[in-house]
Amino acid sequence: VEPGVTRKALNSHLRGTGLWFPVDPGADASLCGMAATGASGTNAVRYGTMRPNVLNLRVVLPDGRLLHTAGPGRQARKRAAGYDLTSLFVGSEGTLGFLTQATLRLHPLPEATAATIASFPSVSAAVACTVQVLQAAVPVARIEFLDEVMADACGRYSGMGLAAAATLLLELHGSRHGLAEQQRQMEEIVGLNGGSGLAWAEEPEERGRLWSMRHNAWYAALALRPGCQGYSTDVCVPISRLPNVVVETKQDLQDSGLTGPMVGHVGDGNFHCILVFNSQDPAEAERVHAFTQRLGRRALAAGGTCTGEHGVGLGKRALLLEELGQEGLDTLRSIKAALDPHNLMNPGKVL
Repeated sequence: VEPGVTRKALNSHLRGTGLWFPVDPGADASLCGMAATGASGTNAVRYGTMRPNVLNLRVVLPDGRLLHTAGPGRQARKRAAGYDLTSLFVGSEGTLGFLTQATLRLHPLPEATAATIASFPSVSAAVACTVQVLQAAVPVARIEFLDEVMADACGRYSGMGLAAAATLLLELHGSRHGLAEQQRQMEEIVGLNGGSGLAWAEEPEERGRLWSMRHNAWYAALALRPGCQGYSTDVCVPISRLPNVVVETKQDLQDSGLTGPMVGHVGDGNFHCILVFNSQDPAEAERVHAFTQRLGRRALAAGGTCTGEHGVGLGKRALLLEELGQEGLDTLRSIKAALDPHNLMNPGKVL
């Protein structure tokens, strides 16, 4: 695919082939843009992020040379030939070159799909359920978390009337026979954690409404405080540490007096806080900044990363140093200087 081709356009083009491209960041983003930002999304727990789904890139380097990161025309699923240049450019945030073509890995469409919504008595119960689903090796395709603030906001914004409770949105992919067993396992684990409200949706229209509600979470959050600004931040931690980190973050939000509904791709340890604040109020803006720094450091202390999905950009450069150490940052700077000695590409971003 070339720049400007979006994920929805690609999947529309693939209709009838039995194949699809599953990386789904919500918005109908361009696929080369998704590669540049290392996009993820709701299907990442099963199908991975952009990095394992990009097989080759055509890149215009800052000096005008044309680079094929896996070699011209190469499409192998795996390779051990030299440094992994493809992974270097995926997620490089525009700092190393222009991505002008991406060779993507496609996946077979599942024979059967079922989605459901489960409500829980607490945030910790919902996240503990996620951990147990993964420990039981249920091949879940999507497992998304909404705290009670986000669930209420999404329910009202979409008109679906979700309960104002910690919520998981779950989707299973598989054969018709295998799906029934997965549903049984899922219902058992949800019940053990006090979850309720399971009703499986298998028709595309029903599932589409559910995921449209989830993908509109940003707009639902902004509707909580009309006229205010939104700021989304994310972290990613090992699954075993996820319950504690989510509960501590929830308490931090409440103690800070911030409007910050939580939503996340918790199947791979990644969650977001959508902070809605008055940008004209310097005190509130400072509380938002302080919270995001604490959140990043909380993730680092738990053995995680300051950003699993949104990238470093300008706002997390200090956290990147804390995450990688001086040697790691110096190595990144050496790569940047070798490819872009005149600092033409997104100067100031990441490094």
